[in-house]
Amino acid sequence: MSENTPPVMTAHRAGLVGCRSCGRVWPEDTAICARCHAKLYKPDRRRLQLVWAWLAAGMICYIPANLFPMMKTQTFAGLSGSSEATIVEGVIELIHYGSYDIALVVFVASIVVPIAKFVAIIWLGVVAGKPATVEDAHSRLRIYEVVEFIGRWSMIDVFVVAILSALVQLGFVVSIHPGPAAVSFALSVAFTMLSAQSFDPRLIWRGLPLHSSKNVNGTE
Repeated sequence: MSENTPPVMTAHRAGLVGCRSCGRVWPEDTAICARCHAKLYKPDRRRLQLVWAWLAAGMICYIPANLFPMMKTQTFAGLSGSSEATIVEGVIELIHYGSYDIALVVFVASIVVPIAKFVAIIWLGVVAGKPATVEDAHSRLRIYEVVEFIGRWSMIDVFVVAILSALVQLGFVVSIHPGPAAVSFALSVAFTMLSAQSFDPRLIWRGLPLHSSKNVNGTE
């Protein structure tokens, strides 16, 4: 790294604190944001305890969400029997009936996305405030933004069960009811979203070096 590289100036090093609600920066001794009237506070790794707490709750709820049935189908008032299916069993059944596209959507939204969110939040919590280059910080911020964006789409399985339960109620013929896994899955998604929202992205920039890894001309 060249000795003539420009310093990496952050709001923290400039004596400023950013508002998490509207994004405006103020002097670090300011208590209330004059724009949106939100409370201002400095980024602190101790606030990660809330992130870990919500994440642990989400991971605990995700276990019964995969073990218990997501949906119960009853035909002819129970005379022809009833069927129950977990998330994985539902995906396998969709593949069996040739609905590969729907099976892929359910598999990604209900299994891949939640697990990926768990891993991403754990990684962000571990590296928050740790030494990083400017490029690393931008990569971490993009991962955080992706986790924030896809959080709501994890509810697709719950939405499907809710819609079917409301529409398919034909009395004596057939009826569909949500299984115990639906509640656990909804709670898992909600807790994971709260965990991501509790993460302070300003911590990503606390580990930047005093100088960037590239000089003004873009060379190392």
